[in-house]
Amino acid sequence: MKKISFILFSVGLYLLSCAASDKQSKENTAYMDNAIDSKGIKTDTATFGEGCFWCTEAFFQRLEGVIHVLSGYGGGHVENPTYEQVCDKNTGHIELCRIVYDPSKISYDELLEVFWKTHDPTTMDQQGNDIGPQYRSAIFYHNAEQKEKAEKYKAALDKSGAWAKPIVTVIEPFKNFYPAESYHQDYYNNNQNQGYCRFVIQPKLEKFEKVFKDKLKKH
Repeated sequence: MKKISFILFSVGLYLLSCAASDKQSKENTAYMDNAIDSKGIKTDTATFGEGCFWCTEAFFQRLEGVIHVLSGYGGGHVENPTYEQVCDKNTGHIELCRIVYDPSKISYDELLEVFWKTHDPTTMDQQGNDIGPQYRSAIFYHNAEQKEKAEKYKAALDKSGAWAKPIVTVIEPFKNFYPAESYHQDYYNNNQNQGYCRFVIQPKLEKFEKVFKDKLKKH
């Protein structure tokens, strides 16, 4: 009888864990949707990958006109991947940020400018010490206009010689997006004393805020 009770207790814990995980995933998606609905603002969405999504999130969160940034995984073939699965480099996913913004305050062109200037788009599957296909430089476009602008910007940068090496950023149609675990969301803001935040993200963020000071949110 004790053994049966223990099994039932274990199953109960497992079901609660699954429910909590599902609830968190739905909450992540709902937060983005509700942010749009509650404000009654006509919004648009951009999806970028420029290495570790902790850095990408911190940049775009600070831009005037950006309503919400959600970190996640996309472009792969495994449904609802975990961080560990993506890090194993077998799912085909890239670390991405899905950026919901108000186009009356910030344009897709301006978001592209930030994208190109806040990472190195010439290194294949690598940003600094972060190495692997999940750190690929990528733009997933949501419509024909985004595709045209991204490709035009990329071609112009390559032609200008802004970088010594060719740009390897992939520009592909939006395929899928799975929100990352809750501890990845709002990462820099919640973990500013953590080593990676202090020594990797903070210096990049300070440079970013100087370059884009006219585009930052007013606090």
